[in-house]
Amino acid sequence: MTLPKDRVIVASDVGDRDGIGVEIYREDKLVIEIFRDDTKRNRTVTLFQKDIPLELMEESIQIFKKEIPWDFIEYEKK
Repeated sequence: MTLPKDRVIVASDVGDRDGIGVEIYREDKLVIEIFRDDTKRNRTVTLFQKDIPLELMEESIQIFKKEIPWDFIEYEKK
């Protein structure tokens, strides 16, 4: 990402979902979230803008793979 107002935030979430992900901002607007949900054992991409440049999507996936451990957290079964 080359624009000066681009930024990445690594954030966790608990509640309806439990996991960690990256938020990608362009021009101070959230455009992409990639999230690893440990309870549902899945990874999702949420787009907050209609048109996302392919280069930004590819770079966002690479950032996710670099910043977020791939393995899910194993919870003890009750």
